[in-house]
Amino acid sequence: MDYETARKFLIAQGTATEAEPDAFLTRLRAGSPPIPGQVTSILVGLKMVYSALEGTPSLSRELAGPLFNLYFESREAYNQGRSRGVLWPPLLDEDIARIGQAVGHILAGEWRNP
Repeated sequence: MDYETARKFLIAQGTATEAEPDAFLTRLRAGSPPIPGQVTSILVGLKMVYSALEGTPSLSRELAGPLFNLYFESREAYNQGRSRGVLWPPLLDEDIARIGQAVGHILAGEWRNP
C-alpha cells in the first residue's frame, strides 16, 4: 500500500457516510462488525501514513479529522453497541485501542512501540 492509497483509504474509513456502507465507522455505528481484514488494512494504512509523514510539521484537516474519528468515534460506537447488547468480535476492543495508539503516534509525530 502506498501513501496516497493509504491516505484515501483512511479518509474513507474515518468518514462515516451512507455512501460508504462498508466503511469502518458506518459498520460500527450500525452495530455490525468490521469486514474481515478491515482492521488489519486500517493498521497497515496508519503505519504507511506515519512513515510517509514522519518529520512533517503539520497534517491537513482532510486527513487529521478522519484519523481522529477512526479512534474517537469508533470507540463511542463500540461502547454504545455494547450498551445495546451488540455482541462484538472478541478482539475488537483491543483493535480499536491499537487504532487509537497508531492515530496518536501520527498526531504526535513519534512512533512508540508498546
